[in-house]
Amino acid sequence: MENIGLNQLRRMFQEFYEGKEHYARKSFSLIPEKDKSLLLVNSGMAPLKPYFAGLETPPAKRVTTCQKCIRTGDIDHVGHTARHGTFFEMLGSFSFGDYFKRESLVWGWEFITEVLKMPAESLWASVYEEDQEAVDIWVNEIGLDPARIVKLGKDDNFWEIGTGPCGPCSEIYFDRGEAYGCGSPDCKPGCDCDRYVEFWNHVFTQFSRDEQGNYTPLEHKNIDTGMGLERLACIMQGTDSIFNIDTISYILKGVCDLSGMPYLGGTAANDISIRIVTDHIRSVVFMAGDGILPGNEGRGYVLRRLLRRAARHGRLLGIKGAFLPALANRAIDISKEAYPELDEKRDYIEKIITVEEEKFRATIDQGSEILDGYIAGLAASGETSLSGDKAFRLYDTFGFPLELTQEILSENGYGVDETAFAAAMEKQKETARAARKAGEDEGWAEDGLPGAQTAPTEFTGYDRLTDDATVLLLLVSNRAVDAVKAGERAAVVLDRTPFYAESGGQAGDRGWLVSGGNFSAEVIDAVKSQHVHLHQIIVKEGVLRAGDTVTATVDAEYRNRTARNHTATHILQEALRRTVGGHVEQAGSSVTADSLRFDFTHFEAIGKETLKNVESLVNQVILTFFPVRSEEKNIEEALAQGATALFGEKYGDRVRVVTVGDFSTELCGGTHLSNSGQIGAFKIISENGVAAGVRRIEAITGTGLLLPLALAEQSLKTLSDAFKTNAENLTARALSVIEENKAYKKELERLRKGALGDSVKQMLESAAVINGIRLVRQVFKDFSIDELRDLSDQIRSESKSVISVLASDTDGKVTFIVSVSDDLPEKGYHAGKLIKQIAAAAGGGGGGKADMAQAGAKDAEKIPEAMALAETLVAAAGRTD
Repeated sequence: MENIGLNQLRRMFQEFYEGKEHYARKSFSLIPEKDKSLLLVNSGMAPLKPYFAGLETPPAKRVTTCQKCIRTGDIDHVGHTARHGTFFEMLGSFSFGDYFKRESLVWGWEFITEVLKMPAESLWASVYEEDQEAVDIWVNEIGLDPARIVKLGKDDNFWEIGTGPCGPCSEIYFDRGEAYGCGSPDCKPGCDCDRYVEFWNHVFTQFSRDEQGNYTPLEHKNIDTGMGLERLACIMQGTDSIFNIDTISYILKGVCDLSGMPYLGGTAANDISIRIVTDHIRSVVFMAGDGILPGNEGRGYVLRRLLRRAARHGRLLGIKGAFLPALANRAIDISKEAYPELDEKRDYIEKIITVEEEKFRATIDQGSEILDGYIAGLAASGETSLSGDKAFRLYDTFGFPLELTQEILSENGYGVDETAFAAAMEKQKETARAARKAGEDEGWAEDGLPGAQTAPTEFTGYDRLTDDATVLLLLVSNRAVDAVKAGERAAVVLDRTPFYAESGGQAGDRGWLVSGGNFSAEVIDAVKSQHVHLHQIIVKEGVLRAGDTVTATVDAEYRNRTARNHTATHILQEALRRTVGGHVEQAGSSVTADSLRFDFTHFEAIGKETLKNVESLVNQVILTFFPVRSEEKNIEEALAQGATALFGEKYGDRVRVVTVGDFSTELCGGTHLSNSGQIGAFKIISENGVAAGVRRIEAITGTGLLLPLALAEQSLKTLSDAFKTNAENLTARALSVIEENKAYKKELERLRKGALGDSVKQMLESAAVINGIRLVRQVFKDFSIDELRDLSDQIRSESKSVISVLASDTDGKVTFIVSVSDDLPEKGYHAGKLIKQIAAAAGGGGGGKADMAQAGAKDAEKIPEAMALAETLVAAAGRTD
């Protein structure tokens, strides 16, 4: 066979099935779009479940993909074997009610024997023992020797998960030869030895299983095939290890170059670490590329665990400093042909990894020392398991994922109390939940509409601010009612409405509902619940009943203020991308009538000059008076146009595209102005971090600038009056006063030091002399620790054979300093030992070196007792042991 590289294999597979009229769809994100049962996409068919289940219409009846996948169940095995990995790619061909078993097997055989040119004599097949149709296809149409077809039972060759679609499958195996076998004459696929490698599974979804275990033939049968790309590469490149195939070995070589350690030529422990780093950096790169950020829960926790495990094993290999970004670049370089988005997001991915690795580096040494201490304690006590509280401390304080702690403990022959760890974790979560829990008015509950079988609300608010509508449902305290009257609060469902309901970060409209001249209500908010708009109202007069006709009118001034901030948010995002970098993506937003808040992906604070440039660019777009247009387009047309989509958002076939001149193009369902000039002005109020890798900008626009401006003018007037000058001269006057204050402080410091110098002489002259040693004892009021230390240093510099015990009382808080001149420690006088007993006399504690020590205490009234004890201790030659 020809040695074919992994990237070429992927390309050959996709081109082959495109030739069979398959739609070649790019890989789905690793983040499942609708499947809450999955943390990460872990198979080629996982993102296609809605198509197989009939919940969504596939883009074509024939589809082929190469799907990015991550499986976390084998993390602990990665590195310890040559076959386990967390990241892999799955080649797949799929039929949704189109072709079936024959085409799937015949085309599969054509690809592996005619395109890849695998020797037919090395290929075997397994089939479900009752699937004679598959056997006939293999034998009569493909020509496979019946001796190389193995019939296996339900556990091996029948795919089903509970009830629903299911069916038999046929797997294709590659015979690696007798050298890999077990020697048994009956050795064949299904044997536990390593001779036969299963590399392509063809699933024939032809039945539906009910709860009683009955199987009913499906009217529309489906095909789902999956072939691991890395496993295929192992076969084509003649290796039994994924770490030896061309793409992965390229990354592995980078690990060896950085560490100076050979692979398979050194120790087994080093080989394990090299494989762990190589595998994990691939996963980290693809996860970060799909928008996953390091965190303490869910996908973020998986990313953090992989990254920190890789960082630790790099250190075990002797790599100094940050090294993961360099390896990430190798992973991007070898993968960018199939995944160009990795190259586009290179800076962003590198920044994520850099920041997370730096965080871990800052704590790993201290955490490792503590864990080493715990291990030593286990050895001394004869215990075999680390307590859950200690493991949680490593996690909570030093960022050690539990699995990392387990791995290190396991290397030393110990375990961990996982139950107690889980309890500590849950306690922390409960505390966090309690802290953020807030009561909600049940009348405004958004989930569930009791008794409602209403059609989706028709939104007419893009084109008008007033519309007539019919009342379909009235809710009070989340219960359906027939009518509401004056003074009552309720939620109203209309058949059509001009009110925008809160979504996409934009606040809902406000306004009024009126009917027949005798009913009116204020709409204080509009929110979405399922497929309808809920108008939250306070009835001002009259009675409203289900079935009534009302005139719904949006508060135009409130809508325009909100639209002003929403359009400004679009301009801000593009300004950030152009100024800060193309890696910037929206991570959240809040658009109200009063202000805007925009969260975006970035890993460090934005400098003042850069922030100023962003603000300036936004105002430049405003002053250019670009037209703002909204139009519906096909999703693919919109994306081809360059429209920015919110990462992870699920869009339908038709989308609304909002453009601001030729500056910004975004998919957005919100309301906007008709011209950028209507924004008036834009001012950034703050920029700060809100989560790992996420920054937040808050800003105001238009007349929203007036109130802060008025407050600033008032502050300016108050300061001008205080400094007795006008606004124009205020800065110069303030700087002048600051310089005068500096001069006064300098003079005061000079006088204080002079006074302290005189005080030192007086203290030395009045000091008690004990066994030839001067003992200076002095209590001060409101002295800082630095002032006490300076005074202590002056005393030591003025005389030999002197011990000073100084104390300061600041609002009942006591600070002690004990110093010993350089000639006394060798005579047994130790400042650290002295201060322990002196501070203890006043209810405190502390310590330090032989020549200088400090302590704190709580009881100022005991200072005289502490000073008396100092004389006793010095008289006893300062020996406290």
